[in-house]
Amino acid sequence: QLQLVESGGGLVQPGGSLRLSCAGSGSPLEYYAIGWFRQAPGKEREGVSCISSSGGTTAYADSVKGRFTISRDNAKNTVYLQMSSLKPEDTAVYYCAAGGDYTVHRGSGPRVDEYNRWGQGTQVTVSS
Repeated sequence: QLQLVESGGGLVQPGGSLRLSCAGSGSPLEYYAIGWFRQAPGKEREGVSCISSSGGTTAYADSVKGRFTISRDNAKNTVYLQMSSLKPEDTAVYYCAAGGDYTVHRGSGPRVDEYNRWGQGTQVTVSS
């Protein structure tokens, strides 16, 4: 059974950068598309970005295009989310989850109902 663990969150000033990691265990991560999601207090969980199992296709929500970059290293069983030009509205708990490649080829951000094997989340706070 695939298990996912997020790390790399923290407190950063507006305009700063962070890199989140999603480490897989129990099953090779290369079998799965991976999505990043976030949930702010009082709001629904939303899709941020996703990457196909091979890493050849990526997709982003409009709110993060041009600022966030998703990548993966299947040899290390890890997917990354590089976040730059962070804004206070990016503050949330960030989660990764596993899905199918068809969710990435659609071309928009990942949908919560199409992913599973959720990690426990990592807090990102953007504040001065």
